[in-house]
Amino acid sequence: MKIVLRVDASIEMGSGHVMRCLTLADALTQAGAECHFICREHPGHLNALITERGHIVNSLPYIEQHKQRQYSKAEELAHANWLRATQEQDLESCIPILKLLQPDWLIVDHYAIDERWHKKLRPYCQKIMVIDDLADRQHDCDLLLDQTFGRSEEDYVLLVPEHCEILCGAQYALLRPEFAQWRDYSLKRRAQGQLEHLLINLGGVDKDNITTEILQALANTALPDNCRITVVMGATAPWVERVQQQAALMPWPTEVKVGVNNMAELMANSDLAIGAAGATSWERCCLGLPSIVICLADNQRKVIRSLEQSGAAILCSLEESISSIKLSPKLKLAEHFLVRLIKNSSIIIDGLGCNRVVNKIWSENE
Repeated sequence: MKIVLRVDASIEMGSGHVMRCLTLADALTQAGAECHFICREHPGHLNALITERGHIVNSLPYIEQHKQRQYSKAEELAHANWLRATQEQDLESCIPILKLLQPDWLIVDHYAIDERWHKKLRPYCQKIMVIDDLADRQHDCDLLLDQTFGRSEEDYVLLVPEHCEILCGAQYALLRPEFAQWRDYSLKRRAQGQLEHLLINLGGVDKDNITTEILQALANTALPDNCRITVVMGATAPWVERVQQQAALMPWPTEVKVGVNNMAELMANSDLAIGAAGATSWERCCLGLPSIVICLADNQRKVIRSLEQSGAAILCSLEESISSIKLSPKLKLAEHFLVRLIKNSSIIIDGLGCNRVVNKIWSENE
């Protein structure tokens, strides 16, 4: 089975879309598929990482803004600027690649692409799968995945064709296999409910340098004397040096790690996390890692609301600027409810979602 994945990473959109597609591609390859990526060379792209993982990348050139065609405002999607091209320009670049590869599946994970793109590429693949979180636009696909906790099939019924199969909910979250492997160890070591190791991870990019602001806010809190802090940042994060400077000023031992490949192990050996509401939410839940979740964008509201309502995380809302967040009461709340947060988060996801998705793709191809 041959599969093509159309997905991008950039400083603006972050690395999450590529990382979850890589997880899926790794699992599909292990099952016997051949995976190719189509990715545009945005600033902060991850094409080298995809190649390192053994997949073939077909790179699309970055288009300067003055050379981009324009949609009318009525036709534009909410995240249209993430493509840095019109959908027409993008699909024109993709068609020759698809003609050559003739894939069984075309998998699309991009907020700036909708049914207009899908329909024109239908002749060049057998089936189309869409990975989405927003439920805000029409899709022409055979399989749709939305791994958002609390998401319902009803949210997509009017957005996809009748024949499309919809996979919704955190039970389909695309986690790397090491998270399921570390799950038992992680849950067992939390039996005491201690707070000695704080993990901070605001996604792979953190373009607005929220991490430094969190460290500055933490410096004025009452963490235990024996606490230590680990900060994890992506290889393309633009503020690493500034974060390292702030880490050196912290009252507790604070280590900054960049481009790690053992995130499951780091999470399993942490007692509390401060993080964003992207894919790492499901990684933390799988390992029962209690978290204070920072809402960084409107499209994260649903995830955070569902986690908070389930007693699986503590919210720092979008309305609060990071500098005004009073982290002390949040930390006290987290410490008080640590055991409850561990239990409630761990029951949301078992870490086997990627297997379920791979099995569905294979069965649909038979």
